[in-house]
Amino acid sequence: MRTIKIWNKPSESQLKEIADAMRRGDIAIIPTDTSYGIAGDALNVKSVDKICKLKRINPDKSNLSVICSDIAMAAEYSRIDDTAFRLIKDNTPGAFTFLLRTASKLPKAFKNRKTVGIRIPDNEFSRMLAEELGNPVITSSIEYDDEDHAVNPGLIAESYEGSVDFMVEGEEGSTDFSTIVDCTGSEPLIIREGKGEL
Repeated sequence: MRTIKIWNKPSESQLKEIADAMRRGDIAIIPTDTSYGIAGDALNVKSVDKICKLKRINPDKSNLSVICSDIAMAAEYSRIDDTAFRLIKDNTPGAFTFLLRTASKLPKAFKNRKTVGIRIPDNEFSRMLAEELGNPVITSSIEYDDEDHAVNPGLIAESYEGSVDFMVEGEEGSTDFSTIVDCTGSEPLIIREGKGEL
């Protein structure tokens, strides 16, 4: 498994290399504003299938999450009413996953579900990646047995050797999760307390 090391933010050539690999269906471990995540091109069915199999996720029964570069991209792939728009605008970039109704632009794996988790993380790299792709990045948190394997990029790479195509190595990770806010009902509802504070 190859490793692409980034510091504060990737170079243009690194960003293009990562986005091109994901367009081909490769999946990677990437840094976010919470824990490291397994990620791929959300519009590439091959990538979505690989991540679902790796995480043992049934897309018909589980909420899938995507990283968007900004609220304009989020609005292309989900249905955002006025209440959700204000909530997202006031709290992003940030450590939140907003559950929203899906829009028709998402691929088949998402169309079987009525909702999608939308993230606009407080992590420049992941937002830049979605912008370079021109569409959302599907993401799911890594799994780990102990904290060292959650935060140490070298140990994370060892754990996922042979399971993903490459790793984007940034700073140390964390064991934090995003706060999940369900925006599909009449009022927003926090269904998981995490790093983000509304």
